[in-house]
Amino acid sequence: MPDAAMIDWAMLDVAVLLSIGRHPVSGRARRAATDAQALEMALALRPRRLTAIHAGPVADGEALRAYLGMGLERLTLLVLPEGGDPVEPLVAHLRRLAPSLILTGRQAEDGEGSGMLPYLIARGLDAAVVPDVVRIGPADAPDTKPGSANLVQALPRGQRRALIVTGPFVATIHPSAPPARPSAFGPARRGVIEPVAAQAAADLFLSDCEHRPWRPKPKLMRVKRGGSALDRLKAATESKSGKGQLLVNPTAEAGALAIYDSLVEQGILP
Repeated sequence: MPDAAMIDWAMLDVAVLLSIGRHPVSGRARRAATDAQALEMALALRPRRLTAIHAGPVADGEALRAYLGMGLERLTLLVLPEGGDPVEPLVAHLRRLAPSLILTGRQAEDGEGSGMLPYLIARGLDAAVVPDVVRIGPADAPDTKPGSANLVQALPRGQRRALIVTGPFVATIHPSAPPARPSAFGPARRGVIEPVAAQAAADLFLSDCEHRPWRPKPKLMRVKRGGSALDRLKAATESKSGKGQLLVNPTAEAGALAIYDSLVEQGILP
């Protein structure tokens, strides 16, 4: 990464890390929401050089054209084997580019979705991380160091915090940042996806994980104090009807029987 004192905001180099999103209803591949907001923020900065990067299999290339439709002329695709860990290839590629600023969404919509990628990349580049950014601009205070930036960071309950950060740094974008522009069909077709071969080790953690459809997380129930341990356990585990039943991948017979019993209980069937 370049030295902070050598960064000139007028000659800003920006890299944006883009991932493949997943529509929450249809499950189809799409541009990731916060990654698109990161690209929108990068385009608004009008940098001297803007590099958009995605690391993944070649099969993901078609879904990336939605980013090209936002006004990108070129997108770099670091071609990884299926199940490859993208951290080291991204770190190596970014080290060669030496951007002043790296923007990305705060969490992927597919895969692990741990939100650790920006932090691992920052550690590999020996750079700072500023999470949940909603605005970026050059620092206009006369006593700030060259290469400093004015950032606005999202805090809980709608609060905001102003920061002055000296680059280079990695910024993750909060969902309340300015929305991304629509993707235009013409530029999406004309844009170029440039594949670059990369070596990546297998993501052993992800290969050991169990993959299954996403389910809504249960809401936290507030249990009143007092009463016996059995009463508190029942209040925390039972549904409002007291006869809730959770079926995970049931057989057809078990599912049909559960539906029948529920209809009988509600008086719909005799």
